[in-house]
Amino acid sequence: MKTHQIEIQKFKAASNSSHGTVSFKVDALISARQPVEGIEPSSLVTMSEANARVLMALLKTQLAEFDGRKARSQR
Repeated sequence: MKTHQIEIQKFKAASNSSHGTVSFKVDALISARQPVEGIEPSSLVTMSEANARVLMALLKTQLAEFDGRKARSQR
């Protein structure tokens, strides 16, 4: 498995589909990362506090859109 260091520079847009997926358009720096011995290999996503706040706002908006499409009986 390849592991990467992913640094989010800027969130540009978010959208969701009727299939339950959320997509984000981002500017990011991506570089290969060596796995740490003894720890399961995984990629690492980093972002600034400002970008984390943008991500939170985008997620809230996208989740509200999902909820808006559900029938009242499913809420």
